[in-house]
Amino acid sequence: MAAGSVLTFVIVGRDDHPIFEADLTSKASEVVNRDDRAQYLHQFVLHAALDAVDEQIWTTTNMHLAQVDNFNQLRVSAYVTAAQMKFLLLHDGKSEDAIKAFFKDVYEVYLKVMMNPFFTPNTQITSPSVHQRIRAIAKTQLKA
Repeated sequence: MAAGSVLTFVIVGRDDHPIFEADLTSKASEVVNRDDRAQYLHQFVLHAALDAVDEQIWTTTNMHLAQVDNFNQLRVSAYVTAAQMKFLLLHDGKSEDAIKAFFKDVYEVYLKVMMNPFFTPNTQITSPSVHQRIRAIAKTQLKA
């Protein structure tokens, strides 16, 4: 992935509360050097895209909504589960096929989390192993 590219993933639960957020860029481990303004811009763009997701949910029966919003060079792709959990990916121009495969694989990880009897639905997903699995999926599917 090119230097300076954007790849941010969030899972949004009921009442538009984010329950998982991950910076999936290749240099995400360098949290100390991250630009806070860029991080806030990414959160703002993702939050603003929720309205577009809510509108598109009613126009299709597909779970994968593809690109739902954009801001400058940033694009937001979405996937909505049967339980109305929203997966949003902020990127700067990835292939729709790669994004669809990414969402499908992340959905499998999400289902495993939901099937855990010790997990309370619509609460923060804080498991480091879930974070690692999603980063690995992004690395293989999105070449992050």
